[in-house]
Amino acid sequence: MTTSSRKRPDDLRSHRWFGVSDLRAFGHRSRLRQFGYDAADWAGKPVIGIVNTWSEINPCHGHLRERAADVKRGVLQAGGLPLELPAMSLAEPIVKPSAMLYRNFLAMEAEELLRSHPIDGVVLMGGCDKTTPGLLMGAISMGLPAIFVPAGPMLRGHWRGETLGSGSDTWKYWDEKRAGRIGEDEWREIEGGIARSFGTCMVMGTAATMTAIAEGLGLTLPGASSIPAVDASHARMAAASGRRIVDMVWEDLTPARILSPAAFDNAIRVHMAMGGSTNAIIHLVAMARRAGVPLDMARFDAIAREIPVLANVRPSGQWLMEDFYYAGGLRALMGELRDALDLSCIGVTGQPLGAVLKDARVHRPDVIRPLSDPVSRAGATAVLIGNLAPRGCVMKPPAAAPRLLKHCGPALAFDSFDAMARAVERDDLDVTPDHVLVLKNAGPKGGPGMPEWGMLPIPKKLVQAGVRDMVRVSDARMSGTSYGACILHVCPESFVGGPLALVETGDRIEIDADGRSIHLHVGEEELARRRAAWTPPPPHYARGWGAMYSAHVGQADEGCDFDFLQGTAPTAEPEIH
Repeated sequence: MTTSSRKRPDDLRSHRWFGVSDLRAFGHRSRLRQFGYDAADWAGKPVIGIVNTWSEINPCHGHLRERAADVKRGVLQAGGLPLELPAMSLAEPIVKPSAMLYRNFLAMEAEELLRSHPIDGVVLMGGCDKTTPGLLMGAISMGLPAIFVPAGPMLRGHWRGETLGSGSDTWKYWDEKRAGRIGEDEWREIEGGIARSFGTCMVMGTAATMTAIAEGLGLTLPGASSIPAVDASHARMAAASGRRIVDMVWEDLTPARILSPAAFDNAIRVHMAMGGSTNAIIHLVAMARRAGVPLDMARFDAIAREIPVLANVRPSGQWLMEDFYYAGGLRALMGELRDALDLSCIGVTGQPLGAVLKDARVHRPDVIRPLSDPVSRAGATAVLIGNLAPRGCVMKPPAAAPRLLKHCGPALAFDSFDAMARAVERDDLDVTPDHVLVLKNAGPKGGPGMPEWGMLPIPKKLVQAGVRDMVRVSDARMSGTSYGACILHVCPESFVGGPLALVETGDRIEIDADGRSIHLHVGEEELARRRAAWTPPPPHYARGWGAMYSAHVGQADEGCDFDFLQGTAPTAEPEIH
């Protein structure tokens, strides 16, 4: 357990608001009494903020209003005062043009909610893709004791005896519909059976990846990230998190004491063993930079070469997150990785990881495979570098057709998503399975917000001929539920003049996943001619958040954070007058 001296009531941030004898404190206390509180509710007690991203348009978080009540129960049991603070809910399937456009918005909101209010510690409630990194980035920058309550995965989907996984089976059956193998009636039945409860995607998408990473970093209670949203254990975990955050405040167990370089390495190893989403790279780089920990794409690639995929979960495997939970969950998977992890790292329990994993066991080795028999020995993520991506790009080798991991073919290039979407439905499109589909202007500034367009649809004429994978290259992201030989996050992006902007239809592009290379077979003289003729596209936004985003967002290899939000420079506590 942690051994630092415990705080006294007078040391609490909230004491500055409620504990002193002056006119301002009188006003603060009288307003609490307006809620029906009395001095016994706050005097000498930590004030625990519950930052809740519940929303009626975010089904991933549809149960979090009830879970907030469970958290409050735990806080009260431990002697704290819980106060719920709503924050923007980033519903990945709903928010347009991309939830990624608003991740930094949520990070700023979470940080400033905590800074401007009398909060001593915080319980962060979320799980939908961008919500986890957004909340954690804000909490890291604020520096208060923080614990994350993952929303948890939804139940398995079902259709006509088939088990459905959100996202992954959407793409699969959409291609079957495009090929004419299923009709409107079947498609509507799938629509009604693929999402059966509140909770995040039950495949190894970005939501499951990022909540697992939060646990791997030590920012959740052990086992918290694997519990299905509607399981009674989820309510118990929420209450336990509420109890634990009160002690964390007295212990002053802040993210800075948890988020060491070794903790980030542990999280990356978890990501690789899970076969996690490529989006994890962007989010973890941003989180690490907030914590003052140097982290780049090369570190991901190095660890990918060491850690095989152990979680037999779609889209890289067979099963779903509900099965993963029954198999032992993330504690069991981390137990299999025990020899590769730094077991001295502490998390929100205050205990070293070695103690947390002491009794971890795998109950279903078909779902969580041993290191001796992994799902894939190819790492979950490969970082490719070459003249088309001087600062790197990424792919997910286990989710691609093996024959495409080393490939050279002619480009079929599109300047916009709309142009691409129209073209791939044409019966007369001049395209073969060997072509490399290229999408430009889909990066952080170009999308805007780096939308999940990276799983470019296979042209309809090829789908009807039975083709289900081909090489696709873009500066976009890809849903973690997606699959295929997709090269993503090409950096620098085309919108700012990266080499991707210079690709023309017919150019030959070569990729080698094992060799970690990507090459555009166009001579330097010709590239220089194209570069001189290239003109920057006009900005997407003239005002508002979009203009602010476009002016300050970094590239994919920088975590797409804002330039003025990175780093650990302190921000002064607010004056109270």
